[in-house]
Amino acid sequence: MRAMILAAGRGERMRPLTDTLPKPLLEVNNKPLIIYTIEKLSKSGFKTVVINVAHLGYKIIQKLGDGSRWGIDIIYSDEQEEGALESAGGIIKALKYLGEEFLVINGDVWCDYQFKSEFDLKDKLAHLILVPNPDHNRGGDFYFNNEKYTFSGIGYYSSKLFKSLSYGKKSLAPILRENIKLNNISFELFNGIWRDIGTPKRLQEINNI
Repeated sequence: MRAMILAAGRGERMRPLTDTLPKPLLEVNNKPLIIYTIEKLSKSGFKTVVINVAHLGYKIIQKLGDGSRWGIDIIYSDEQEEGALESAGGIIKALKYLGEEFLVINGDVWCDYQFKSEFDLKDKLAHLILVPNPDHNRGGDFYFNNEKYTFSGIGYYSSKLFKSLSYGKKSLAPILRENIKLNNISFELFNGIWRDIGTPKRLQEINNI
């Protein structure tokens, strides 16, 4: 199984930090967020990682190179010319690199969830990792076992979920909600360490920890 890191977003809520640096390169304890994820993917047995880039994407490419220092191959799906395609749009553009089933992680997530390189979707089109609702998302995103939880930004997907969709800017949430109604998606609840580093305050909080 291959993995994809979504790293193309503008990071508006992180401004002014993201005026000169793409959000995945912001540092936690003097290490870029995205490198934590790459290290975990490598240790979990992933050999190929696809990264989509747009806003200041060339800086991510310069920083990470071909991935050989972590024992992986990095493939870049470049959205710099058209601008960020949003989550689903980015996945659709990168499908040719991802295979039939793949893992996707948001580039601004910091966690100790253990990625599974041999995860089996069975008959589902996606398997989403949920977390208890943080302060900034008390209402949650999706129901699981009659409770509403927050989507962690980590999920396993089948290419079948995206193959019929056209190229262009597309949000992932509506696609997921439609397929939840069709019983095409499974869930699990993760209770470990997880942070969505979406604002300067949250970045400072995780650095303090």
